[in-house]
Amino acid sequence: MKTCFALTITTWLCATIAVTATAKESEDGFVSLFNGKDLSGWVKRGGSAKYRVDDGAIVGECVPDTPGNTFLCSEKEFGDFVLKLRYKFLESGNSGVQFRSASREEGERQRVFGYQAEMRPGGDMTGRIYDEGRRGHKHGIIWLDAFTPQDRLDVAQESCREGEWNELEIQCVGPSIKTWLNGKLVVDLFDSFSMKGFIGLQIHSGKSGSVAWKDIRIKDLGESRWQSFFVKNDGGYELDGARFVLPEEWSFTEDGILHGVHSKSQGKDGLVISDDNYDNFIARVTYRMHGGNSALYFRAEETSAPWVLRGFQNEIANNGKDSALWHTAGIIEGKTIPGRGWIVTNDELVEKVRNKDDQWNTTCTAAYGDRLVQTLNGFCTSDIIDEECEKTGKLGLQMHGGTDCEMFFKDFEVMPITKEMAKLIERE
Repeated sequence: MKTCFALTITTWLCATIAVTATAKESEDGFVSLFNGKDLSGWVKRGGSAKYRVDDGAIVGECVPDTPGNTFLCSEKEFGDFVLKLRYKFLESGNSGVQFRSASREEGERQRVFGYQAEMRPGGDMTGRIYDEGRRGHKHGIIWLDAFTPQDRLDVAQESCREGEWNELEIQCVGPSIKTWLNGKLVVDLFDSFSMKGFIGLQIHSGKSGSVAWKDIRIKDLGESRWQSFFVKNDGGYELDGARFVLPEEWSFTEDGILHGVHSKSQGKDGLVISDDNYDNFIARVTYRMHGGNSALYFRAEETSAPWVLRGFQNEIANNGKDSALWHTAGIIEGKTIPGRGWIVTNDELVEKVRNKDDQWNTTCTAAYGDRLVQTLNGFCTSDIIDEECEKTGKLGLQMHGGTDCEMFFKDFEVMPITKEMAKLIERE
């Protein structure tokens, strides 16, 4: 019996040590953003809510019927990171955690804007991404993660312990934004509106609301940066990492805008084609157009066809097909390789978010494995899994052959997703 008891104790101790080691290992690289004693390293912006330290937690309290949301903001900014914290609603209200955020002067106060992971007392909508002071509620769209499956939201919400401590986790890796509520995945989003900013603890204006936060810790993963295909040197602007097809049709303005003019009599496409292939990445370009047809190509291969590239086109059409996905054909060794035509369209939403009357629009493609995500002016127009998709290929800008077309492009950029980034993005 003594031997059995000794073995039991030994087994229990080994298990305890293993669990402790595992927990410690999982927290390696994290640093605290809150010292548990005072608000050093934080600054208040926005409205009139009050913040204090109480029993090792930051407590925010709404001042009823005062204007503006209030934010306790970290002095330090973060780009890529994993943020973990615990929160508890002391009084029912509305709250959230800002990240990659900034502020602007608005009257006599600072208006905070940027990504917000929502927090609600009962868990509903907690972890969803709202764009405070920027895109939120624009065009009638509330959540940036419009394609989040409802069953995943339900599972996360059910994990919430109302009136008790809950854990919220936010991870930003390049264009990937993910959130977890009590270890349950909520949002898995690709977005690129801002890549760096402060962390903020929100108290929403209204009749009531009080929230406590503690164990606020962060793992700083550095900052992901865009790589531009348009670069300035002593002689003006030029392509970097790309080349022109029909170079006589292209020229840069003094302020770095790429101007292309294509005649209906020209049967070939005018193109900008990247030197390298890209597999997992996010790419974007801002454009204006006068007639004709254009596209942001991705995962495309060069062929002998007059239009050269075969693969995906993030469509630029100056109508409801902007940011739709078209898959074009090609000619290889004299044989036509068919394309797949329209892969996904969303005309109704595009017409809401598209800037008209010769204004600039920004279209963006994120490609990660079989997942293809398109956004137009910051609003997701499609998020699909396409198992038939090419896995790598060229990026490009197009002026369609056989049509009169005039294009203006700026900020043509790419952000590759490395294997190290992918390891984090794959986390469930």
